[in-house]
Amino acid sequence: MTLILGRKRGMTQFFRDDGTLVGVTVVEAGPCVVAQVRTKDKDGYDAVQLGFEDKPDRLVKKPLLGHFKKAGTSPKRFLREERCAAAAKLVVGDVVKCDVFNEGDIVDVIGTTKGRGFAGTIKRHGFNRGPETHGSMNVRAPGSIASRRIGKLPKGKRMGGHYGVERCTTKNLKVVRVDLERNLLFVEGSVPGHNDGFVMVQSAKTARKSAAKA
Repeated sequence: MTLILGRKRGMTQFFRDDGTLVGVTVVEAGPCVVAQVRTKDKDGYDAVQLGFEDKPDRLVKKPLLGHFKKAGTSPKRFLREERCAAAAKLVVGDVVKCDVFNEGDIVDVIGTTKGRGFAGTIKRHGFNRGPETHGSMNVRAPGSIASRRIGKLPKGKRMGGHYGVERCTTKNLKVVRVDLERNLLFVEGSVPGHNDGFVMVQSAKTARKSAAKA
């Protein structure tokens, strides 16, 4: 497996063996249960479905509850699957722990960004503000949004609106430490989302050479 599910527990500091101090994010990764194994013959592709963190039966809809009962496991709050290049060796009911990663591995972490409500163009897109002197009334306003030549607002125009609560991937983070007893991964750098938010940790797909040598 190159994927594991978990929760972001916050950030702290970690001292390397040479005494240097690095900021790390603590991720409670696993244990995850294999809820389903997809095959190319039956489903058209090979994949492994993982579930993380138990959930009461009363909060689960009946179709999904039957899915977990068929797998012989309790309902899970976080359910995701990973596609495989070949037929998976895991079977339904197997447990995946954080030891699928080792110290020094380069990983990508996928999470949901923090919600910031309605935001203007400066906060949402990094626009520059206007002058604040000589009676200017265009300080944080977006300015012109179209032209008479076009005759309408172009699609994809960057404007104010809902900001955050989006899927975000932080690439090429280094695993500094693996704590199997407490199911913790210490990942160098920041991870998207708020504390206690669900995240997915997977092997880096396009690892930079500089990250691999670090």
